Parts: sequence; structure tokens; C-alpha cells
Amino acid sequence: MENFAFVPETRFGIWFLGSATWLERVLEVAVADLARLLGSEARQSYDVVLDVGCGQGKSFSILSRRFKPRRLIGLDADRKILEVARARSINDKVAVDLLPGSGSAIPLPDKSVDLLFCHQTFHHLIDHEGAISEFHRVLKPGGVLLFAESTKAYIHSWMIRLLFRHPMEVQKTADEYLALIRRAGFDVAPSRVSYPYLWWSRSDLGLLERLRIKAPPPPGRREETLLNLVATKR
Repeated sequence: MENFAFVPETRFGIWFLGSATWLERVLEVAVADLARLLGSEARQSYDVVLDVGCGQGKSFSILSRRFKPRRLIGLDADRKILEVARARSINDKVAVDLLPGSGSAIPLPDKSVDLLFCHQTFHHLIDHEGAISEFHRVLKPGGVLLFAESTKAYIHSWMIRLLFRHPMEVQKTADEYLALIRRAGFDVAPSRVSYPYLWWSRSDLGLLERLRIKAPPPPGRREETLLNLVATKR
């Protein structure tokens, strides 16, 4: 594998990212929420769509349906995973260009992307400043960043530490991610930010709530575990 600033996933993680649970409970839910946040600002189509950290390609058909790109690009640091993504794209009958690279090393020209999709990828990257700078570089002025990420509270939880692998020292809170993205030259309106508190992102997997023992704390009185946002390049 190339020397990308990226932490590879565990075997369990690779299996989970290929599961129906990941597709239905994580990926599809995130894309639906991001589309909601994009709202009336959404175009009929986006000429070039880039999926950073595309993994096994489960997002390709979703992105193709929702955003109708002329060119869809999948980027991942693991060439073996890219081969899985290639097979997935063929099975789903979605045309996609697959490129090796990480978020901090995107092999595309400046101002060449209309919409950049980054779902549960950023917390694998070591160089967050470099990656968000790359996102800004490749997006056209007015281009859209769809960003869905787990926060420090979730990545540092015992369950995630046990089953997955991440660079722990660079994980960020929701507020820190927002500050990072705005500092890089993106506009993020408060109405384009959401903090899902999904059952799988909690240390008890939402068990106390399902048993009606304890209601989840409301926003502002909890440490957020997930952040979804739509940002626009200035």
C-alpha cells in the first residue's frame, strides 16, 4: 500500500463495512440526512462527484441516484478494497472512476469537483488539516462538501477501541470539526448541521432507552457522537 496518511481498518471493520447493517443503518441514513440538510439548495445534478474513502463501493448507487453525476469518482487508500469497489460498481451497473489516494493526497486538479462526499472516513486520516485543505482545493467555488463523521466521544469508546482501528490522538469533537471546516474556507450555516444520536453510536447501544430505563439526554446536554453537515466552498 502507498504511504498515505491513513490508518487501515481491522478485519472485523472490513467485514462490518461490507454488511447490510452498515448499508441500511449507517450509510443510507447518513445520506438521507445530508440530502435533507442540502434541501432546496440541491441542484438537479452535480457534474463531478467525488467519494473520499469510498471503501467497498456501497455508496456508488446511492450517490448516482441522488446527485446524477456525469462523472463519479471513488477514492480509497487501499487498492484491495478498490477492487471490491470495482466489483460492486459492475454489479450495481454504476459507472465510476476509481483512484488510489487518501483525503490528504487527492490526485485531482484544483477546482475540478462539484460535490465531495466524505462519510465516516475522516476519523481514519492522520492529517486532518491537510485533508480539509485538499477538499477545499479540489472543489470548485460554490462546490458542496457533504460531511458525515463520528466524533471523539464515539471513536474513543471501549467498543470502538476493541473492534476497530483509528489514530486516536487526532480525533475531534463536533465543535472542533466545525471549526476545522470553517477555518479551511467553507461556509457552514447552522441550519445545515445535524447531530444524530443514533443507537449504534452510544456506549450502551441505546439499550437503556429501549428498556425505558433512561431517556437520552437532549442536544446541548450531551457529548455529541455524530456530526452531519453540508458546507459550501467560498
